[in-house]
Amino acid sequence: MKLILTCEHGGNNIPEAFKKHFNEAILKTHRGYDLGALDLFQQLEPLSDASYFSTTSRLLVELNRSLFSKQLFSEFSNGLSKNEKSEILKKYYFPYRTEIEYKIAEYIRSKQQVLHLSIHSFTSNLNGDERKGDIGLLYDSRHKKEQEFCKQFKANLLQQNPNLNVRFNYPYLGKADGFTTFLRKQFPTNYLGIEIEVNQKFATENSMNSVLKQTILNTLKVLKSNHNLET
Repeated sequence: MKLILTCEHGGNNIPEAFKKHFNEAILKTHRGYDLGALDLFQQLEPLSDASYFSTTSRLLVELNRSLFSKQLFSEFSNGLSKNEKSEILKKYYFPYRTEIEYKIAEYIRSKQQVLHLSIHSFTSNLNGDERKGDIGLLYDSRHKKEQEFCKQFKANLLQQNPNLNVRFNYPYLGKADGFTTFLRKQFPTNYLGIEIEVNQKFATENSMNSVLKQTILNTLKVLKSNHNLET
């Protein structure tokens, strides 16, 4: 089994040509990017066979949404011209997603199974509602191998730290519109797509808590061994 790591919301960069359309203060919030996600991704990266990340803000184009999603462009980029949107998709959206899709296809053609972990973080307070979870493991509940992997992941996390609140398909559903959902349709066999969501209460200045990072790293090392993931 091959391990692919991705981080779709690793930064809040906006290309110079489009900066005038964006609010700098909002770019620095959870709306602009996933705080601490890239830091966690980099901690786990040595375990991967292939890894990909983006530091372009989701407010320019949402890499974790399908082409037909109303969330593909934000309120800041939705008013851009058709040509400008087309250029953004051509330069930022398609290259990122296509490269990952090609790598998965390459592994599957060579008779490998693929485990894809997409690293994210979520704001601890959304519209006044406190989110009561430390780590979310998002998967398609109809996919038994994904379900089993997440059960093992949770069990190992809690073995290291019983105080962690680890939840399945929280704060989002793993089968909702997203990159892993798209890839499951492209690769109905030999592909497992899991999103790891970490509460941003563990992030400070875009760095994730070092103890939590090590706990997640240790868990992945154990599961990597158990599932015979190659490097």
